[in-house]
Amino acid sequence: MRDKEAADVFGQVTEAASAGGVTEIEAILSSETQALTRFANNTIHQNVSERTMHLSVRPVIEGRTARAGTNRLDRDAIRRVVDEAIAIARLTEPDSELPPLAEPAGYAQPVRQFEDTAAASPEERARAVTEAIHAVESQGQTAAGIYSTGESFYALMNSRGVAASHRETLARFSITAMAADSSGWAKASACHHTAFQPLQLAQTAARKAAASRDPRELAPGRYTVVLEPAAVLDLVGQMFGDFSATAIRDGRSFLNDRIGQKLFGDNITIHDDALDPQQSGPPFDGEGVPRRRLTLVERGVVREIAYCRQAAAHAGVEPTGHGFPLPNEVGEAPMNIVIAGANSTVDEMIASTERGILVTRFWYIREVDPYEKIFTGMTRDGTFLIEAGKVTAGVRNFRFNQSLIEMLSNVEALSAAVRASGEEVFDLVAPAMKVRAFNFTETTRF
Repeated sequence: MRDKEAADVFGQVTEAASAGGVTEIEAILSSETQALTRFANNTIHQNVSERTMHLSVRPVIEGRTARAGTNRLDRDAIRRVVDEAIAIARLTEPDSELPPLAEPAGYAQPVRQFEDTAAASPEERARAVTEAIHAVESQGQTAAGIYSTGESFYALMNSRGVAASHRETLARFSITAMAADSSGWAKASACHHTAFQPLQLAQTAARKAAASRDPRELAPGRYTVVLEPAAVLDLVGQMFGDFSATAIRDGRSFLNDRIGQKLFGDNITIHDDALDPQQSGPPFDGEGVPRRRLTLVERGVVREIAYCRQAAAHAGVEPTGHGFPLPNEVGEAPMNIVIAGANSTVDEMIASTERGILVTRFWYIREVDPYEKIFTGMTRDGTFLIEAGKVTAGVRNFRFNQSLIEMLSNVEALSAAVRASGEEVFDLVAPAMKVRAFNFTETTRF
């Protein structure tokens, strides 16, 4: 899909809307091509490729709006989806706070599309996966995981002149190395597939699986922990939906009555920055508003939140470019999180720890207390005991109950921030963290 094709489709959308007596209409057009190589039991067992396209349209009629979508782009399908959206909109109740369609605005366009990543072949992925499997198999372990490459296009156009589009490629590699009583894991993603090396990730996973064999069982309690970036991402990433003006207005954010307060330690600074070189995604939001860089937390103090156009109008401020496509019940959220790091390394954090736990990643994370931001979950795929500044043994996994407010007040050291990938939330830029008094509540049976 190209800009010209998107413009041709939108021309048909406006033509169909005009035939239905509607002059205010928005269209979102997306296409994606993704190829995936999957492996398990030290064997590639699947290679698939999929191309999808989707068009959604949203008319605005006297304070009413609705959205309808289709995955067909022939003229009849476009006319039908426009007619459907108009019919639904006319049946809805008017919303006195519904903003008009957005006006055109300029935005920076980061380079996130790479032809060689888009053109990566099954043979290229298979060679990389085969090397990764051999690295794990040579240690007497079993490998499983995925390697995907793909390209996407996203365009938002409306009858007031907005014509915003973004194209990017994305590659992901994830591997789990499994031994008799232990496992290791590594994952990475990037817009350019050469930004990470599958072989190195496989070697990391195999090393973790080997080092955590014959795991010891430790008593639960409060430990100093060294959290690798994936663990930081999946846990700290749970809180950013609360940095939302709509969430605060609805009374469902832990930031209610806390903006401007110091909630975290002096060493915690967090931005939302769509143009950060380690980020991905479009530089505009689901309404076509350019994304503005936000300082969410500055030296522990909550500073800024995200505003969609409706929330901004209600508050009498400018929108920040973080709204989701209308209509929705969520409003907005920052989606390009950058947690500032420092100059420690994981090895230095370990060396400075008399007794503690090294955590590769967390999983099965669930919220316990929304206002204090307490979460429960478990460690997985590489949990280690640190004694006298050295990793001495693997340990059985722990369940935790931990407040993020407390955790981010107890951070003793930070590594450089890197693009991190996990399993529980979207990718973000995060450092490793050394945290004191992390609350492990019980050990698991594995």
